[in-house]
Amino acid sequence: MNILKHGGNTRYLAQMSGMPESRVLDFSANINPLGPPQWLRALISRQLERLAHYPDPDCTGIIEAFGKRWGVSPDEVIFGNGSTELLYIIPRAFGNRRAIVTAPAYADYASACRQAGMAVEKWLLKEEEGFALNLAEFEKFIGEGDLIFIGQPNNPTGLSTGTEDLRALARRNPSALFIVDEAFADFVDGIDRLVRDRPANVIVLGSLTKFYAVPGLRLGFAAADAGLAAKMRGLMPPWTVNSLAQAAGEAALLDERYGGESRAYVKGARTALAAGLGKIPGLTVYPGEANFLLVRIGGKIDAPELAARLIRKGIAVRVCSNFDGLDSRFFRVAVRTEEENERLCAALAAVLGGSAKTTPRKKTPSIMFQGTSSNAGKSILSAALCRILLQDGYSVAPFKSQNMSLNSHVTADGGEMGRAQAVQAQACRLAPDVRMNPILLKPNTDTGSQVIVMGKPVANMDVSTYIRYKPQAFAAAQQAYDSLAAEFDAVVLEGAGSPAEVNLKHHDIVNMRMAQYAGSPVLLVGDIDRGGVFASFVGTMEVLSEWERALVAGFVINRFRGDESLLQDAIDYTARHTGRPAFGTVPYIRDLGLPEEDSVTFKSRMGDYGAASEDGVEIAVIDLPHISNFTDFDALQLEPDVRVRIIRSARDLNRPDAVILPGSKNVIGDMDYLRRQGLAEPILKLAAVGHTEIVGICGGFQLLGSEVADPHGIESGGRTMAGLALLPISTVLMQEKTLRSVSARHIDSGLPLKGYEIHHGQTGGRGMAPLVVREDGEVIGLRSDERNVWGTYLHGIFDSDGFRRWFVDGLRKRKGLAAKGAIVAAYDLEPAFDRLADVVRASLRIGEIYKLMGLR
Repeated sequence: MNILKHGGNTRYLAQMSGMPESRVLDFSANINPLGPPQWLRALISRQLERLAHYPDPDCTGIIEAFGKRWGVSPDEVIFGNGSTELLYIIPRAFGNRRAIVTAPAYADYASACRQAGMAVEKWLLKEEEGFALNLAEFEKFIGEGDLIFIGQPNNPTGLSTGTEDLRALARRNPSALFIVDEAFADFVDGIDRLVRDRPANVIVLGSLTKFYAVPGLRLGFAAADAGLAAKMRGLMPPWTVNSLAQAAGEAALLDERYGGESRAYVKGARTALAAGLGKIPGLTVYPGEANFLLVRIGGKIDAPELAARLIRKGIAVRVCSNFDGLDSRFFRVAVRTEEENERLCAALAAVLGGSAKTTPRKKTPSIMFQGTSSNAGKSILSAALCRILLQDGYSVAPFKSQNMSLNSHVTADGGEMGRAQAVQAQACRLAPDVRMNPILLKPNTDTGSQVIVMGKPVANMDVSTYIRYKPQAFAAAQQAYDSLAAEFDAVVLEGAGSPAEVNLKHHDIVNMRMAQYAGSPVLLVGDIDRGGVFASFVGTMEVLSEWERALVAGFVINRFRGDESLLQDAIDYTARHTGRPAFGTVPYIRDLGLPEEDSVTFKSRMGDYGAASEDGVEIAVIDLPHISNFTDFDALQLEPDVRVRIIRSARDLNRPDAVILPGSKNVIGDMDYLRRQGLAEPILKLAAVGHTEIVGICGGFQLLGSEVADPHGIESGGRTMAGLALLPISTVLMQEKTLRSVSARHIDSGLPLKGYEIHHGQTGGRGMAPLVVREDGEVIGLRSDERNVWGTYLHGIFDSDGFRRWFVDGLRKRKGLAAKGAIVAAYDLEPAFDRLADVVRASLRIGEIYKLMGLR
């Protein structure tokens, strides 16, 4: 391949590889692998309005920041359009006759001097000495009035020289002018910077663009004695540093946290990369201190041939044969991310006929749906794509690393997971598996949740405690994902909330961090029915870090009603602004017939759902603040003679045919709520009259009793609360949680039931008839002698078509209506999944999504 004078020409590299620039893995340019600081995009956005004015010609703000950072007087600092601009001014400013360049070195040292008419001589660093600068020998070569260039650290070797030794060398040779290039010094952990304490005959060059990963902005500096700086300043054109670069540089100089994180990361990544390269036969790695490594190849091919083979794989390295003192055996590689470094080692091993000792983790094809908000439709779209992939012959599984929901499901082996992932598993025709949702948070207060990991409760944690626990939780999620992904052709991942929550991003384990780990492209979903969807797309992209933005492949517009062609201008604008396309527009799907992803939709319902005529019954579901497993009632709305009403206040209750108290994650708190809202008294009156059937499911079952005690503080501060006393039972919340997939029998009807138990309560009492009995003989449901009050621990009891019709017919008969006597509605999700898949397949560019995943 052609030898580049500099690395980082991504357009040229793309042409050489035959790939888009975005797919070329560039190890030829030494840029901070962490990417620009988080604050950069917001800063650039704020500064755009200043582009209508000329930049400050004196760079006042950035020079003040530099002085504050390094203790340097303003008249000793010059900023330029990259340090290379300042480098080319130096030989013209001082008129030295001879330049000495320690080599190998940055080629522009010599080029700048030759353009100024100077003679250039090279002091070659010796390979046998590890390319270290031998100052005692070098000093003998220095003459009167020489201009001397030293890299600190050197590029391409990455080695630095003792800073105090350089100070002493300069002081012993006062007639010489030393140019010490600290372009990569920010990457060197613990280095003593000459910029802070310089002899009068030393000019320090530095670059902010490499360390802060903004080479496109071009920003460098020179620090020198005031007299030397004045001579350089006199040769500089006006307005050489643009406003954006000045603002970025000022912020960068004041950001010490980013510097510490970067040095720590680069040090660890460089060590690992050197070890990986060193295990590949034929490669010799020279230890460096910066963000790059010099490597020598031995064997049948040379570095140019190696680079040519690598670029065909989309990987670029810097051939070093145009560096003085190096030949065609040498190349240089930047330190990049751990995954990218592993890919480099694997590619090198493949080209050289060996095998990498560290093989990159094989990535299962995947796609991730994230949203601009909660309830944007991520869960439903994930289920849709799961079914589409299944229809197209792929084995597929769903995954969501962390779900916050009170709507949970118990697997066949007794593990608890989010119901949304259980539904997605059904879309894949799989049995639910806790690996699909390894972390489940069940809120039990406004600031705390029960934390469930791999199906089992770990502890109740407040927010700060859980944040400290998150690294451990994420490790469990990663392990679960790897185990699950290894068994399938593809994985459909779901995010949570929005990736743009700036107060949460730094400890995220469910959105971009999980996408990064899975190697999954991200489709950002927006709910246009709420309004503002295009602003949400643009705004989300604006607050994402650069590495996060790189994961976003495009957008999905969800729940659209109307003429899709009317959206085209907005879609085009969003594409121009973000550089990302829309992958389709999904229409608003009415009466989908699938469980909701969380309680947001349930909580937003205003009144009733289901449509019953006068020849029907009315069922009132009490909306508790801590309602759990609200999908227990989804099947009831399928019945044509049932109207389900959601009740939030006493005035809305009236005289329904049945009142259902649902599951609760904080029974004591929800009992308080019933009394505060004035709902407890009318429920008791309805029970006393006897025309209304009162039903409690799980937590609602406990509320029907005389007392609920929480001695271990499971859901409260250890309180005991009097219940409604409609059943002569009492409940104690125990530390051990019951999690069980259940087959049972309903005693009064004789009908079989299936469902699951999720509860901490142990409930007992006397004088009642057993109502629901598990297959092992355990009673998990009781009724009063009057038969109009009953409760059970069995979630999903109404999903059984036969029992549901028996229950509704009982309400009909109590009301004086004739029973239907036969099943009239089937709670079967299969037709709903297929209908959903048909709509989404017609709405999204599925072929392009498959390409993103690497399936086609």
